[in-house]
Amino acid sequence: MTNKHSASLTYRDAGVDIDAGDALVDRIKPLAAKTMRAGVMAGIGGFGALFEVPKHLKEPVLVSGTDGVGTKLRLAFEWQRHDTVGIDLVAMSVNDILVQGAEPLFFLDYFACGKLSVDTAASVVGGIAKGCELSGCALIGGETAEMPGMYPDGEYDLAGFAVGAVEKSRIIDGKSIVAGDVILGLASSGAHSNGFSLLRKILTHANARPGQDLGGRRLEDVVMEPTRIYVKSVLAALAAHGPAIKGLAHITGGGLLDNVPRILQSGLAARLHRDAWVMPELFRWLQENGGVADSEMHRVFNCGIGMILVVPADQADAVKATLAAHGEQVSILGEIVDRESGDAPQAVVV
Repeated sequence: MTNKHSASLTYRDAGVDIDAGDALVDRIKPLAAKTMRAGVMAGIGGFGALFEVPKHLKEPVLVSGTDGVGTKLRLAFEWQRHDTVGIDLVAMSVNDILVQGAEPLFFLDYFACGKLSVDTAASVVGGIAKGCELSGCALIGGETAEMPGMYPDGEYDLAGFAVGAVEKSRIIDGKSIVAGDVILGLASSGAHSNGFSLLRKILTHANARPGQDLGGRRLEDVVMEPTRIYVKSVLAALAAHGPAIKGLAHITGGGLLDNVPRILQSGLAARLHRDAWVMPELFRWLQENGGVADSEMHRVFNCGIGMILVVPADQADAVKATLAAHGEQVSILGEIVDRESGDAPQAVVV
């Protein structure tokens, strides 16, 4: 019963607009429809999304990954750049599951805010749908949470969840990597979604402003360039060269120095040659304006390399050619060597 002496309160009075949420779902449905692929049985709108495990796999193993966009979102808020962070969200998860040889099948997102702006949320989800198209996976479901008092006006948080599948016998685990193997690097599109706490501090220290020139482009365009998605090119290389691709590493938080050792066995090291690739202007600018040491650069940022492949020396050129034919800029970065002392795998830039 309501108190006859007071006005009847509604969910809208408490800060949650159900009609706005419904309007957003209507905006999302056609975006999600563009990402549909074989296997989708039920997508947006239900309590759960249904997906059939691919029948062409004899022993399918599901591979899952989850991630966010990190403090890159702060710049999205400040600069009102909401259209590409959704691509970042998808990229961080699908690139992760790719390194085990998995083909991404479907993706779910979580968007949380204090007050829902349908236009902003639709822009973000538009980027998520674009990322799904680029990686060949279906945007099969998600959650939009409007939580008054939890986030300041104009701000939101994102999380993403990807599921892929790989034939059990084709899982890439790095166990076959040996000294003498060659390290290939695929060019990044920029800072991707890592190291932005340091990046933002350097921007402040340098008094950088949107609109200023950085290598012939506007600073905000360079900084907010979305994470490159390597799925289609790497899957093509896996189809063409199979076991020749012994290991893959996604260069995320921890940069080159921390991510490459994750795929190496004890007693091995990855020796990367600093003159094997050209560090993009963004990273040179960050290092100069932040006074950042080389070792810190290589541990925080991708420095222009977003994905690593380890292959036998006699097949390096063939794998490189396949990747280049699918649009990748490929560098031969170095080689795997026996570690001189200590058992823990490591990566060094020489």
